[in-house]
Amino acid sequence: MVTLRSPFRYDFVGSFLRPQAIKTARAEFKAGEITREQLTAVENEQITLLIEKQKRAGYHAITDGEFRRSYWHLDFMWGFAGIDEIELDHGYYFQGEETTHGSIRVSGKISGENHPFVEHYKFVKQFEDENCIARQTMPAPAQLLAELYREDNGKNTDTVYPDHEQLLQDIAAAYRTVIRDLYNAGCRSIQFDDCTWGMFCDPNYQAFIAQAGVKLEDQANEYLRLNNLALEGRPADLALTTHVCRGNYHSTWASRGGYAPIAPILFAHENVDAFYLEFDDERSGNFEPLQYVAEGKKVVLGLITTKSPRLEDKAAVIARIHEAEKYIPLDRLCLSPQCGFASCEIGNKLTDLEQWNKLKLVKEIAEEVWGK
Repeated sequence: MVTLRSPFRYDFVGSFLRPQAIKTARAEFKAGEITREQLTAVENEQITLLIEKQKRAGYHAITDGEFRRSYWHLDFMWGFAGIDEIELDHGYYFQGEETTHGSIRVSGKISGENHPFVEHYKFVKQFEDENCIARQTMPAPAQLLAELYREDNGKNTDTVYPDHEQLLQDIAAAYRTVIRDLYNAGCRSIQFDDCTWGMFCDPNYQAFIAQAGVKLEDQANEYLRLNNLALEGRPADLALTTHVCRGNYHSTWASRGGYAPIAPILFAHENVDAFYLEFDDERSGNFEPLQYVAEGKKVVLGLITTKSPRLEDKAAVIARIHEAEKYIPLDRLCLSPQCGFASCEIGNKLTDLEQWNKLKLVKEIAEEVWGK
């Protein structure tokens, strides 16, 4: 029985660059040239190879690299009953780039039975051993709520769910169902990915909602409450962590701003075991907000960037770790890249070799700071 518990001193966020075989197979499936079964066979083969690499690199978490997804978040949302896949007339706007146009629409009562990601997890689970544990990543409940109110989506959401509290309760219940089913399948490590908090940190977003008469604190507390509702009743031996960043698409970003506006809410009160936090450049601010992290919770410092192939200077990264130590004890700190390498299937602008060199650097620095 695997007894490892996330997070680890050297860690990663979850997604990896898609191999060409995956890209080709997905394009062929979309064009109707291969069957779903043929696509799954390619995915299984490439995920198996990825996990072998994760193990050889010495990491204690294994994931499927999100190879079965187009987006880090939408594919999971499409797996809920009551949620439909749609295309908007535009994508998300990042710095200098626009994403593809996928989104969601609520069409009925949201529920989490028979979610396809449970089967995805089972495939990874078979590769666990005494040195590694399978981790399942998914967008946080707050991210689903945000997507349901993204631009004009909110009009449809309010039509289907005129009772907003019922919407929150159904989202939370759907997540609890998926978490229960994953747990029953043997999952002991789940990671919520949540860009809503990065959005809250952005002065432009703060100004936008202020013009609409919405208080940032009120919205943040609603998102916090929803995430915590989804975590009610989780087993004590299930590690539940969350990752916060400010957008990661083709090496670009969507928001900027330090954690100060949300730290007293998120860091102090979200019922997770650890926070994976983006800190790879000045957009994330300083470490002072870490003082709000609740006692006993860990922080995984995302000091290595996945947006660039340039390798960070070891001494500079180590110095930043010790700077963070001013606000949270070293034994509650870990190290990782700031985000995944391919939050969407397009991936970031670096090669497969450069991706693994980044992870090699993370491990080397962590072992120098905390020991082997």
